[in-house]
Amino acid sequence: MLQFINFTKRYGTYPALKIDDLSLETGIYWIKGVNGSGKSTLLKSIAGILAFDGDILLDDSNISIKKQPVVYRKLVNFAEAEPIFPEFLTGTEMIALFADAKDAPAGQEQQYIKSMQMQSYVDKPIGTYSSGMLKKLSLLLAFLGQPKIILLDEPLITIDAASLAILNTWIRERYEQEGTGFLLSSHQVLEDGSLPVSRELLVEDQTLKFIS
Repeated sequence: MLQFINFTKRYGTYPALKIDDLSLETGIYWIKGVNGSGKSTLLKSIAGILAFDGDILLDDSNISIKKQPVVYRKLVNFAEAEPIFPEFLTGTEMIALFADAKDAPAGQEQQYIKSMQMQSYVDKPIGTYSSGMLKKLSLLLAFLGQPKIILLDEPLITIDAASLAILNTWIRERYEQEGTGFLLSSHQVLEDGSLPVSRELLVEDQTLKFIS
């Protein structure tokens, strides 16, 4: 799914994260780490939001984030822990923008709007949304298109138990039916059996490692 090649992310002279050589096969990965350990830095780097030294490849097709950034970004979707969107746009307008950028099939978003019960507010300006509404919109956007990988940063926060169960269903369906890989980060504990997690990873001491 992903291959890291001499990956290093620095903030100034501080080496925040370093991954010499690591390959992740397609699966659902749960990334653990305390606050400030580098989980968000890792996901934002994979998503192409943060610049870094080295390279990241989509393993199955060897698409490089450095050499083929446009193609790469169409295949990697990301939902931030605390999303911020233009307040003057409606949820429907944001969805249309993302759907166009990700070449999403026509009407793909409707199943997600209905299952998360967003119909009552999706046409309203985002500036009127609560934190929970924003979270649902962010998660929906991450599922648009036909990504190879979906990155979810802190998906357990600002979301109620019923919506989390729906999100878990989305993840299972995309993984089992389309072979979409997932990287989910959290400092919280994942409920046993809620997702078919392939491996757990730990961000610690400025590196990423498997939890044995």
